[in-house]
Amino acid sequence: MNNNLPRYNGPVVVILGPTGSGKTGVSIKIAKAINGEVISADSRAIYKGMDIGTAKPSVEEQDGVPHFGIDLVEPGERFTVADWKAYTEEKIEEIRARGHVPMVVGGTGLYIDALVYDYQFKSGSEFKLKSAPDRDHICTNYLLVGVKTDSGVLRERLAVRAEQMFCTELYDETRKLVEKYGWDSQAMKSNIYQFVWQYLNGEISLERAKELFIYDDWHLAKRQLTWFKRTPEINWLPLEKIYSFVLQCIQNEQRK
Repeated sequence: MNNNLPRYNGPVVVILGPTGSGKTGVSIKIAKAINGEVISADSRAIYKGMDIGTAKPSVEEQDGVPHFGIDLVEPGERFTVADWKAYTEEKIEEIRARGHVPMVVGGTGLYIDALVYDYQFKSGSEFKLKSAPDRDHICTNYLLVGVKTDSGVLRERLAVRAEQMFCTELYDETRKLVEKYGWDSQAMKSNIYQFVWQYLNGEISLERAKELFIYDDWHLAKRQLTWFKRTPEINWLPLEKIYSFVLQCIQNEQRK
């Protein structure tokens, strides 16, 4: 990436959508084309040691694109949406100063809303809006793009991903996490690890573990979609159209 660029003052690119919709792959492709740097908006990717089970992009998958918002805290360590917002705003400024395009990518709706609508936090995760959202301000400062996915296609993607994720490396990762953190942390109980651990302990079969994970992931995806429906500024596009759309928007911005 070219580091000798003037400060970038265009909109923050936000790629959002349900789990398993393909956000990671398209965001990396876009980032390589526009000098982008990615900040994760995934409340599970913040945890250290939870790599395979949270589907973090590997170093190979990141393909040289800088990624932030990953491996920030230990499982069980307190990290609020207010913490994430402060962290992300700082990273956005750093990325802008380098002349690169900040990209926020993920499916945690509360994280994205906190940033876009500039939630003001009293303490912890308690927040309020200063005023009604300024739609023009939001559209000027953020390019919100959602991955529009047919429900049948999404379910198939989740099933395929489950087959890929259940592997020896995930089993080893689960054992290490349980040994180090136990089951007291909610971070452990709200991920794939709960089903893997039941399988490893002989409580359920491998096929049942996969079924439970797919069911859990599908309901997560539906909750995410329900949340995002409240945001009218999102441009919903099929995965294959997002790359060209974002590139065109950024090119138009640079011509101003």
